[in-house]
Amino acid sequence: MSEMSDKGHYTRYNAFAIDSWVRGGWEWGQPITPEVYAKAKQGDWQVVLTPNIPVPKAWFGDLKGKRVLGLASGGGQQMPVFAALGAICTVFDLSDEQLNSERMVARREGYAIEVIKGDMTKPLPFLDNSFDLIFHPVSNCYIRQVQPVWNECYRVLKPGGALLAGLDNGINFLFDEDSLVITHKLPQDPLSQADWEETIKANPYESLQFSHPIQEQVGGQLKAGLMLTDIFEDSNNTGPLMEHGVPCFFATRAIKPLQ
Repeated sequence: MSEMSDKGHYTRYNAFAIDSWVRGGWEWGQPITPEVYAKAKQGDWQVVLTPNIPVPKAWFGDLKGKRVLGLASGGGQQMPVFAALGAICTVFDLSDEQLNSERMVARREGYAIEVIKGDMTKPLPFLDNSFDLIFHPVSNCYIRQVQPVWNECYRVLKPGGALLAGLDNGINFLFDEDSLVITHKLPQDPLSQADWEETIKANPYESLQFSHPIQEQVGGQLKAGLMLTDIFEDSNNTGPLMEHGVPCFFATRAIKPLQ
């Protein structure tokens, strides 16, 4: 089956859209400042997987000398912090602008990082048992099938290594742009529409986004062989759903069992 017929090329449209968002000042594409990096070097730091709640530091352990993969985690927001803490970092992302930010911060602060452009819907270009930690902020909403990602995470994690993932629960997909009126049905799958490519070509600064049920987001990690150790919910950071305390995101910590 060809790439065109199996819709396997859809992610390039999302990469184009995200590049344009970053150039326009997208909050998840703004790299950390020198001041934030300096504080991290002194042990004063926090990172997020979801919009608001900092990831518990207990989820990380001591990162000094640990190999960390930022999976779809470009933008110069989290990986510089991990580098400041002594981690050996690799970032993997499909957005050129997000990867450029990683290179810029690394040059500015004088640390080494492996920067790789790639599509997480395809097999990851890493050996088995390569990483102690995978940091994967909310990004599964940009891909249609989640299970292959979890399978690859399991493969490239070392035994005892942890996957920290930010996930959405689909609620945002129900509403209009202002989060006031329920206008859509779940699941959200733009590729199910026959004219999806014509639609995205006509709106190139928009992205193709997908909702995923809990059996894919969490159950998929378990199916891959990972073991869930902790979880928390989070809300949007603006709008009516946030004001009413509606959880729209959650973060998970799962480990690859010792063999």
